[in-house]
Amino acid sequence: MIYRQPGYDIICEWGQEGLEQLGPTADAIIIVDVFSFCTCVDVATANGAVIYPFPYNDESAQAFADEKKALLAGENEYGYELSPASLLTIPERTRLVLPSMNGSALSSLIGDEAPTFAGCLRNARAVAIAARQFGRRVAVIPAGERWRHSRTMRPALEDWLGAGAVVSYLSGNLSPEAEAAAAAFEHARHHLVDALARTASGQELFEHDMADTIDIAAALNHSAAAPRLIGGAYIA
Repeated sequence: MIYRQPGYDIICEWGQEGLEQLGPTADAIIIVDVFSFCTCVDVATANGAVIYPFPYNDESAQAFADEKKALLAGENEYGYELSPASLLTIPERTRLVLPSMNGSALSSLIGDEAPTFAGCLRNARAVAIAARQFGRRVAVIPAGERWRHSRTMRPALEDWLGAGAVVSYLSGNLSPEAEAAAAAFEHARHHLVDALARTASGQELFEHDMADTIDIAAALNHSAAAPRLIGGAYIA
């Protein structure tokens, strides 16, 4: 029970284990994956698209997309992929399956638990306001990245900053973990582009010619969308 951060309204913990510990006691859950799943979800749903999370990017993803009568990210004629820039003009009511091992995989674990939102820097205030409508105890879950060879979770600074941004707009008694995330965000909030660019994940984006993701992801509160997971899909 101690790992469920009892006695606090705003709680925060990393990845799948954090979700498994905090989710059952939360009134609402906010998953944070800044590079790139939750930022993609925000951009797409703000345009009126419907995003289906899926944990695997293999043949099963295409079968899942076919079942949902949806396009599959990375395998469609429109160029939609796990990149916020590719989704900036996605049309309303487009159905898209967006596989990833991080935020998408966590979203796929949600069953009949608390209302769940996709949070990032772009919509930190919006998702905080939406989540608090369901109660005082809100779990903020930074997704983290994956180490290339072991596939174990790597705590990622960009997700910690995103989680801290969300926490900063939530009122209530903060757990020490939530306080630490908020403090990290406050330290970086006035130079988010630079802070994100200097992370290991940011440098990886530069190596893959995806630096535009950083500018899009760093646009604090640019979006009023609060993508909520309903029936297995995120909608704004």
